Amino acid sequence: MTSRILVVDDEPCLLQIIEAALKKDGFAVTACLGGELALERAAECPPHLIIMDLVMPGLDGSETLRYMRQLPALREVPIILLASGGHLRAQFGPEGFGAQAVLTKPFNPNQLLDEVRRLLTARLAAA
Repeated sequence: MTSRILVVDDEPCLLQIIEAALKKDGFAVTACLGGELALERAAECPPHLIIMDLVMPGLDGSETLRYMRQLPALREVPIILLASGGHLRAQFGPEGFGAQAVLTKPFNPNQLLDEVRRLLTARLAAA
């Protein structure tokens, strides 16, 4: 079964880069520009993993994550947060947002793929 990944960011170019890297690795990807659309898509078809920018206009990553965690189908879905600036990682860490990982922008696409594989493997092992 192909793992479904929801990618949420407000930068179209970054969405395209992430989407291309994930698809090349065999994942099914839904890309969303912003938190509102991500909530709709996640409710329609719950993903196996979510990659989300923390700082976005409108519904930002932390708010979107809070709403997602209220939905039973999304409570246990692993989340990778993308943060601009290392201070967010140092100050909060992934657990501060209810996420399993935080990557600081700019990041290496291979680093992102490693995190995706690690979290999906851990999720399958726990099931």
